[in-house]
Amino acid sequence: MPDKTMTADEAVSRLRDGMTVGIGGWGSRRKPMALVRALLRSEVSGLTVVSYGGPDVGMLAAAGRIRRLVAPFATLDSIPLEPHFRAARERGALDLMEVDEAMFLWGLRAAANRLPFLPVRAGLGSDVMRVNPGLRTVTSPYDDGETFVAMPALRLDAALVHVNRADRRGNGQYLGPDPYFDDLFCEAADTAYVSCERIVDTAELAKGGPPQSLLVKRHRVTGVIEAPGGAHFTSCAPDYGRDEEFQRTYATTPWPEFAARCLDGDEQAYRAAVGRRP
Repeated sequence: MPDKTMTADEAVSRLRDGMTVGIGGWGSRRKPMALVRALLRSEVSGLTVVSYGGPDVGMLAAAGRIRRLVAPFATLDSIPLEPHFRAARERGALDLMEVDEAMFLWGLRAAANRLPFLPVRAGLGSDVMRVNPGLRTVTSPYDDGETFVAMPALRLDAALVHVNRADRRGNGQYLGPDPYFDDLFCEAADTAYVSCERIVDTAELAKGGPPQSLLVKRHRVTGVIEAPGGAHFTSCAPDYGRDEEFQRTYATTPWPEFAARCLDGDEQAYRAAVGRRP
């Protein structure tokens, strides 16, 4: 079995301008922030970002890296609306395809199964069809004749996700209360990069949790990045909770000042800036 370990910067070096990149996690929970920071250190731009949005979206939008966003929301959870995303959206810095959470999920499922779309009831009777004029409906070919939204597949060039543990082969394990949809992001993507709190032997994964905690399968993974604290300042339960104090600093600091204070330099410089040890 190949050893897929690499650094965050090595993973990001494989991304290109204009790619469609899916980012796992949910809001301000288990986001692959070490990979996002590596992306911010690069020159990659013009991205289509697909995400249950949190500070990943806020930071990339503030830095001008997103051309188009596909998301049901952008939130910091304890702070309802991601402020840097809001500022970018208000100044017209990016295009937005806003869809219902279930529509988003079905788009990932369609991509994971290499289908052009999947029918879903979510979105009907709402303004989602008005604000997304490219969406279409389909009629059931059976006797019910029901109408559905035809949610297009959210195919990804690359996926970035963060889990609690992984092995060198690319098997990834979550140990928290919710898997979110990180496995679907990986399955919907041509390449997938998984950061983790700790790389362990494969046998240790089996001891660390039940079989269903082995969320990400090695055959879907291109690279594995060991990044202790790699979800900071979002949560990565049970390893650590959200850093609410630092999140408030992020949310209330003008982007140029925040970027200069916390994002200039490598990952070790970031840790020093926020006073966080691996």
